[in-house]
Amino acid sequence: MQSSTALEAVLKRDRLIVLVGLAGITALAWAYVGYLAWDMGRMDMTMDMAMPRMQMWGLLDLILLFVMWAVMMVAMMVPSATPMLLMFTTINRRRQAQQQPYVPTAVFLGGYLLVWTGFSIIAMLAQWGLHSAALLSAMMMSTSPILGGLVLLAAGGFQWTPLKYTCLTRCRSPLGFLMTDWREGQRGALIMGLRHGMYCVGCCWFLMALLFVAGVMNLLWVAAIAAFVLVEKVVPRGDLVGRVAGSGLVVAGLVMLGQALVT
Repeated sequence: MQSSTALEAVLKRDRLIVLVGLAGITALAWAYVGYLAWDMGRMDMTMDMAMPRMQMWGLLDLILLFVMWAVMMVAMMVPSATPMLLMFTTINRRRQAQQQPYVPTAVFLGGYLLVWTGFSIIAMLAQWGLHSAALLSAMMMSTSPILGGLVLLAAGGFQWTPLKYTCLTRCRSPLGFLMTDWREGQRGALIMGLRHGMYCVGCCWFLMALLFVAGVMNLLWVAAIAAFVLVEKVVPRGDLVGRVAGSGLVVAGLVMLGQALVT
């Protein structure tokens, strides 16, 4: 009985440490994203002067763009991964009590964020291509109603696909994922983080594409999409919420395309 009580105390401490660490990482990421949004809004006041310089992107511009996407993904996705990370912490500590090796939760988190870092490279290249094709404004918003409508249609339709359902199901069941995908040691934890990250990317990548419609640095939309991802993964029947939202996105896409074709 005393051993069980001591283990529960350690579990509570470990989960609290992980939760505080994740909250700190998320807060710092949101602070950086907020600063970028403020800086972009300030730059909008002098857009006529800044526009010629922004037409040509150098290596430094691409690096900064990648950092922006990477930090934004941390801000948006770490909260929704918190239940998985807390479950990993609990199981890992219980296994240690059974004389199994202990692996820091940071290793799992590192694998998870590594996948979103890869996604950030793709997003950076996509933004670069859209900018070069003059399909994005200097404020990182689509200048083409047709492009915007197609993205809304695609994102809404994706919410109903088997791939979306499979990935979301894996994300919504931390215990099920860890029971079926458990790997031993630090390398195993890294692989589990990578696998969970891939499921999350598979679940959410089209939602991130919506930022090109509303504005990559539109802080309200960034927060709204992050909140929606959290609801989808954590709230009971979040999958149903996602499908209803998908229908709404399809309707919005059709309206935008209709308006573009009429005018």
